[in-house]
Amino acid sequence: MAELRTPEVEDLLNVLAGITDPDEVFALLEDLFTIREIKDTSQRLEVARLLRQGESYASIEKTTGASATTIARVSKALNYGTGGYQKALDILGVEE
Repeated sequence: MAELRTPEVEDLLNVLAGITDPDEVFALLEDLFTIREIKDTSQRLEVARLLRQGESYASIEKTTGASATTIARVSKALNYGTGGYQKALDILGVEE
């Protein structure tokens, strides 16, 4: 994914890393993304949380409304990805 790290992406990363106020982050998300994109992204984080807590796919699907495909994709990223979900869950204080 090195080709994704363009100067524009670097600018976005620097902006996100520089905002410490959740309300300011939310304002940026509202400007950058559709409501659906914000909801979908938030849903994936909740799926990761529930997976880390040992919930079953069926339970997660029922609780979040996420598809089995989305749950599997999040699980793969959680277990074999670059650690982004792990870091997010650590920030949220989610334990296994």
